[in-house]
Amino acid sequence: MENNGSDLFVIILLGFFLMLFMVSFIIIMVIYHRQRQIQNQQKVESIKATYENTILNVEKEIREDILGHVGRELHDNVGQLLSLAKLNLSSSKTEKVHEGKVLINEIIREVRSLSKSLNLDWVESITLEEFIKKELGKLENAEFCEVTYQSNGQPLQLNKEKKLVLIRIIQECLNNAIKHAQPSLIDIRVSSDASKSEIMIKDDGKGFDVSKNSEGSGMYNLKNRMTTIGGELQILSKIGKGTEIKLVLPHQPIE
Repeated sequence: MENNGSDLFVIILLGFFLMLFMVSFIIIMVIYHRQRQIQNQQKVESIKATYENTILNVEKEIREDILGHVGRELHDNVGQLLSLAKLNLSSSKTEKVHEGKVLINEIIREVRSLSKSLNLDWVESITLEEFIKKELGKLENAEFCEVTYQSNGQPLQLNKEKKLVLIRIIQECLNNAIKHAQPSLIDIRVSSDASKSEIMIKDDGKGFDVSKNSEGSGMYNLKNRMTTIGGELQILSKIGKGTEIKLVLPHQPIE
């Protein structure tokens, strides 16, 4: 009888410790998963904050560029037109007064065009391909270098925010080519398939040592911005053999 009582006590004690272990394990797992949820939530919030900050910085930079362009246009173009209009309207000749009125209408159109450019809503009304052609057209008109453009696949479908970031990245890549590469040709190709879209910006300029420029803040910022919108920036360059930059953006649902 004593042995049976001792065995029963041992079984009850083992059962108690087993139950205590199971309860402790469940509590630990609940706490662990809760901590993982909190960490994941913090990570998502951090990514969201980084994305929003990137968009704000891009909008600020584009507006600053536009303001600089508006200032130059007001000084060089509109200012000149106003001076000509004033001279013509001050004339006693009817034909000169008529020319002055024509100039006034041209000035109104120029100012309206400049005012529209200050509003970034234009981003929604233009495709990325149209923007690229417009930027290449500026280089061609300035006779800076030859330009070529090719597009394969469906047009890129992007929301305003991602399009803004890509626009800024493309502008910076072209600016870098203009400032540093001294190219005779800039070639941009846009391709899209079922899995991804790719923009290649290539020049035949001076090139550079990628290993020595990998820590440069300019390229670092561009890579970070591509990462922020879920893409990747790849750079291939050799001294004396030009530079090739690829912007790769996996297809994602439009937000």
